[in-house]
Amino acid sequence: MVNSKKWLTPMMLLIGASSLFFLSGCKNVQVPDGVTVVDNFDINKYMGQWYEIARFDFKQEKDLSQVTANYSLNEDGSVKVLNRGFHDIDKEWKEANGKAKFLDETDKGALKVSFFGPFYSGYNVVMLDPDYQHALIFGESTEYIWFLSREKTLPDQTKELFLAKAKEAGYDLNRLVWTKQ
Repeated sequence: MVNSKKWLTPMMLLIGASSLFFLSGCKNVQVPDGVTVVDNFDINKYMGQWYEIARFDFKQEKDLSQVTANYSLNEDGSVKVLNRGFHDIDKEWKEANGKAKFLDETDKGALKVSFFGPFYSGYNVVMLDPDYQHALIFGESTEYIWFLSREKTLPDQTKELFLAKAKEAGYDLNRLVWTKQ
């Protein structure tokens, strides 16, 4: 006969640890303190293809060039996200499919995005021109930033505005990777 007390305690610890790990991944995403997102945000104008002009490097984008992000609306009001880039070392295209949702109000540029099931991260549109051609995105911390454009380049004046805003928000601009398009 199996002694249930011998395996019950380790099993409970495993279940408890797994639950804590899962719940920590499902944390409440919010706009970072001191960050103001775009007001009067129109998700329909934001849809379509964007070129990544600059970013902070991280595991999922390391060694990628020709990076694009494509956004389209799902029937439930969420946003389908397709990120694509060419891996310069492996010499192959990489893709990541995700989903974005508004944090609260649908006219604010505060969203959360997930590429891994229930695990979401902040996606904060902090600067956006009136024609929806150039966007500055902050993550949920100063570890994530993206400069996006509808074209493969960014006008110098816009680049300077984005750099100033990022510096003001505490981003280490020495970490910027300028994406080869």
